Amino acid sequence: MSVERKNLDGFGAGCMIVLCTVFGLHQVAIKAAAHDMAPILQIALRSGLSAVLLCIVMVLYKERFHVKGTLPAGFLAGALFSVEFVLVAEGLRYTSASHMSVFLYTAPIFTSLSLHWLQPSERLRTVQWLGIFLAFIGITLAFAGGLLSGGFTVRVLWGDFLGLLAGFLWASTTVLIRCSKLASAPPTMTLLYQLVAAFCVLLGYAVFSGQAGSFAMTRLVWGSVLFQGVMVSFAGLLAWFSLLRRYNVSQLSAFLFLSPLFGVTFGVLLLHEVIDAFFVFGAVLVLIGITLVTRPAKTGVEPVGVCESMTLDAE
Repeated sequence: MSVERKNLDGFGAGCMIVLCTVFGLHQVAIKAAAHDMAPILQIALRSGLSAVLLCIVMVLYKERFHVKGTLPAGFLAGALFSVEFVLVAEGLRYTSASHMSVFLYTAPIFTSLSLHWLQPSERLRTVQWLGIFLAFIGITLAFAGGLLSGGFTVRVLWGDFLGLLAGFLWASTTVLIRCSKLASAPPTMTLLYQLVAAFCVLLGYAVFSGQAGSFAMTRLVWGSVLFQGVMVSFAGLLAWFSLLRRYNVSQLSAFLFLSPLFGVTFGVLLLHEVIDAFFVFGAVLVLIGITLVTRPAKTGVEPVGVCESMTLDAE
């Protein structure tokens, strides 16, 4: 039975602005505490904290742990999610939070391209192909422009590439869930698969790579991990689920691109990151392209990619 969703009102718009602000601060929080604790260990700890909180909520609301028939897809989704955040954590060691915010949010482009070939009902329209073209030009400018101006180093370029690859894996997770039995599973169960897998894989990777042996539990680290675990991965995603049940998805999706914009802004203001004109222009083209790709058709069909992605990525 379908639930009728209402148009976005002032309360919903306000909630989305707050939510996108929280999501935009995510990369900045990791980067800010990176000197005291490796990003990979921060994300591992926050994933474990979020998983515990999510289990408590599921028990309190007597939500069934939907495992039967979903284990293979759940394990694979968890693996993709974990590798994605390995790339995010490693990328933040080399590039800025501003750059990571933009490149990670290229996921809807990869999602739409994949679903174009896998789902006959998700064929791209002309305006969406235009959006993909603009996003591609924007990515090229963001990469090549910095090299031409001397603003990039090989380390920064490598970090940006890892961010772009993380966006691809985010999209791969979305496509997997849309095309598997997880499509009919509760969103909280799908998220739980990913959080548990992320905690195990990322913690193991941190130990294996030597990034878990040396850290200082400063106030900044405590604040970063608690902010990520409670506000981003737990409360943020639950708030997003609630908004999805109440309002039109196509209207909500228009606000999601405030997240990378907030990410860039906070990176500049709080971390004093420097971004050049090439990156700014490229980022604008990427965001315009993603907006065109995810805008609904005139028939009222909801946009693909972004909204499903945001329910899967604890950002």
